[in-house]
Amino acid sequence: MMRAQVVKAIRIPEGVEISVNGRVVTVKGAKGTLTRDFSKAPVVITRRENEVVVEATWPRKKENALVGTVCSHIQNMITGVTKGFSYKLKTVFAHFPISVKVKGDTVLIENFTGERGVRVSKIIGDAKVVVKGEDVIVQGINIEDVSQTAANIEQATKVKLKDPRVFLDGIFIYERTEDMES
Repeated sequence: MMRAQVVKAIRIPEGVEISVNGRVVTVKGAKGTLTRDFSKAPVVITRRENEVVVEATWPRKKENALVGTVCSHIQNMITGVTKGFSYKLKTVFAHFPISVKVKGDTVLIENFTGERGVRVSKIIGDAKVVVKGEDVIVQGINIEDVSQTAANIEQATKVKLKDPRVFLDGIFIYERTEDMES
């Protein structure tokens, strides 16, 4: 009797080391090291010569989809340790100039629509935030940390109880790239 299974393989590029211990995958590259635990996913992850293989035996719809999801996560880890990720945000204001500062693991947004209080946004994980004029640049090797930090900054300047077509102030993501400027 044949076994029904879904198998996907990810090629390991040069300069990247991948170790698989059960369902814990560790990726080492020029930019750093990332480790991720896939123990909740009902898949089998193995390492062969120059590739990582993700497979599910007798998959239902969910397991079939999880094979592709785990492969995408591993591919993002490889991209992160080789190139890194960078999100650029633009500060947009009409009347009151917005001031953005980084303090520890938070981003402080002052004078948003003339408010006296400071809006605070959390920096997730090892993401680095740099303010250059009107641009806010978020960089790192973990795509989840970088994208969540950028989303936190964008959400911190969400205009509430006003017409968003009139009050266009805020900090908005305008570029996502797979490389970090050193």
